[in-house]
This record gives sequence, C-alpha cells and structure tokens, in this order.
Amino acid sequence: MAHAVSMATRVFALSDIHVDYDVNFQWVRNLSRADYRNDILILAGDVTHKLSLLASCLNELATRFTKVLFVPGNHDVWVLGESPERTSLQKLADVAATVERSGASMQLHRHGDVLFAPLLSWYDYSFGEPSTDLYNMWMDFHACRWPAGFGPQEVAKHFMDQNQQVSVHGATRVITFSHFLPRIDLIPAHVSSRHRLLDPVLGSTRIEQQLRQLGSSIHVYGHSHINRRIGIDGVTYINNAFGYPGEERITARQLLCIDEL
Repeated sequence: MAHAVSMATRVFALSDIHVDYDVNFQWVRNLSRADYRNDILILAGDVTHKLSLLASCLNELATRFTKVLFVPGNHDVWVLGESPERTSLQKLADVAATVERSGASMQLHRHGDVLFAPLLSWYDYSFGEPSTDLYNMWMDFHACRWPAGFGPQEVAKHFMDQNQQVSVHGATRVITFSHFLPRIDLIPAHVSSRHRLLDPVLGSTRIEQQLRQLGSSIHVYGHSHINRRIGIDGVTYINNAFGYPGEERITARQLLCIDEL
C-alpha cells in the first residue's frame, strides 16, 4: 500500500503591509486560499492602528496559512482618534487580544524541534540620539501615548523584559522575529545621509543581545521598508517589507519563503 507523502512546511516572512491602503489590503485578499495551507507566516508588525482592520487582515491570513505568527510594530499601537486617557500600553493589550481572536498568535510556537520566538521591542536610542528635526517629524511622538514617566527607553525596557521568559528547551533550531531592527548595520551603506536621520528610532541593540542569547539562526525584522537578507556571525537577518504604495523600488511586495521545515 502506498504511503502518503507528508508535505514540507514552508516558512514565509512579511512585514509592514499597512492595510490602511486599500491596494495593500486587496493584495492580502487576493492571496491563494490553497497554496499555503501547510505553511507558517511570520508577520513582523505594522499592519494598521485600527483594531477592526487588524482583525479583518489577520482573519484573511489565518484562513490561508496553518499558523500566522505576529509581533506588533509602532503603527499597531498608535492611539490616533482614541480616548485621551487611553495609552499605547492599553492599545497593545487590545492588539494582543485581537490577534488571538483572529486566529493568529503572538505566542511562542514550536514546530517539531524548531522554536519560533516573537521578540517584543521598541527603539531606545542605542542607535543614536534623536535630533530636533526627528522629534518634529516622527509620527510616533504624536500618535503614541505612554503612561507618565515612560519615554522610549522605558517603553523598550518594558517590552523587551517580557522576552526574558523565553526558554529554548527541547528546540534544536530557533527562529526569532521583531518589528524593530536588532542592529544598525542592517541599514545598507547606500542609504543617503538624509534618511539616516531616522537611525535613533529604528531599533535597539538589546534585540540583538536577546536573539543571540536564544541561539537564533534566522531573525526576521521589519520597520525599515528596505528589503534585505544578510548573514552576520552565524545569523541570517531577513526583512521582507510590503511597504506603502509607491515603494516598489525598495520593497518586493510579495511573500518571501525563508525556510522549509
């Protein structure tokens, strides 16, 4: 009697899909409902600040993939148009609840002996101090609202302290993912000095410390909207941002298979 051949599980990476733009959400809706049934999607943040839209998008993806693993980005915790008392920490809690209800997950996930570990993160100015121009133009400074005494460094510590609970016991491979960049040299050398103004809000060196402590072999990140795949000291760093309409030159605007299990 012939034995059924088990299909390999592919791992896809995607970030920064910004479904507030109808053309981006239409791309999600047009994804095949048959091609990815056995596959895992890592979605590395920046879907939308609207909870109803987040739920709709994750529902669409969860019906196409066997598992959707999500970590929030800065846009996802914006409190634009919401109650003045509402903080971005409260928004994060609502995002987490919305993710689980939608069939996706922000939790650790094991597939055989492979551990997928989401790393909550924020920027903490370890990539440089922000300029006055950056304070004036960076939307997070206006669209996020934190409790009293919370600046970006406190936010980053609060988020990344939660990652310390991760245990890799029993896993032979670890794939980590964050929205923010774990190291500033992931920005290519060709990026103009005009855009390097953004360096302080791109990520944190603590993410790098955490993924190294976990023994990660692949780290997926988002945020920069600059697609890249590069190996550094035994870790493969991958950014596959969908990006805003009009960013086709720097973003691939398609799913990227990063591994096969």
